[in-house]
Amino acid sequence: MATFQSGRIIVTRKIIATTAAPTAIGPYSQAVQAGATLYLSGQIGLDPQTMQVVDGIDAQIIRVFENLKAVAEAAGASLNDAVKFNIYLTDLANFAKVNEVMTRYLDQPYPARAAVGVSELPRGALIEADAILVRSVGQGT
Repeated sequence: MATFQSGRIIVTRKIIATTAAPTAIGPYSQAVQAGATLYLSGQIGLDPQTMQVVDGIDAQIIRVFENLKAVAEAAGASLNDAVKFNIYLTDLANFAKVNEVMTRYLDQPYPARAAVGVSELPRGALIEADAILVRSVGQGT
C-alpha cells in the first residue's frame, strides 16, 4: 500500500490480487484501489487454474465476467459497484451475447459502457473487458 498526496487530499493506493482470477500476464496488477475507486485490469477468458483461454465465445464471455467478479470480490466489492465497463471484441457480431451475459452479473441501473471492435487480443482471445468500480463510503475503503 502506498500513500500519495496531491495538495491536501491524501489518496491511498492498494494493489488487489487473488488466485481466483488469472495472474497478470504482464507488468500490471489485477486491480488497483485508489480511495473508494477500484480499477480492474482487462480480463480475457483465461481459466485461473490452467492459465489457458477457454474455448468458444460463449465460454470466454462468462469466464471474463467470472474473472472480473473474483477480482472485485477480492477487494470487498461486487460488479454492481461498477460505474464503467470497457468491452473489446474481435467480432462485434457477439455484442448481443455480451449484453445477455452482463444481465446475469449486474443489476439495474447498469453502469456506463463502451464496446469496441478490435483486430486481435492477447492469447488469441475473442473478448476482453475491464471495469472501474466505486464503493460506497464505509464499504471497506
